[in-house]
Amino acid sequence: MDKSKVPTNTVTRDIKNLAAPTGNIYESVVVLYKRANQISLAEKKELSKKLEDFRNERDTMEEVFENKEQIEISKYYEKQPKPDLVAISEFEAGELFYRKAKED
Repeated sequence: MDKSKVPTNTVTRDIKNLAAPTGNIYESVVVLYKRANQISLAEKKELSKKLEDFRNERDTMEEVFENKEQIEISKYYEKQPKPDLVAISEFEAGELFYRKAKED
């Protein structure tokens, strides 16, 4: 999904529309929670990997605060839409694949 099309602010949504794909609002919430968690973990891993390049064994607190490239990378990730908003947009667009666990 193109993140530029995802709203960065809270949007009021109709619960009936969110419940429609699964038939149950609680199941929809679980699907959205799990997808948002996946997105969050992926972004955290990506950010950590990018910031790892700036780590140095001799870094002092002053050197860390003065690194402008590191600050720009952090600001970029702060401006990204929140993982829950991305998950909801994917869900509404029908881009999520989910399935129920089999009952014994």
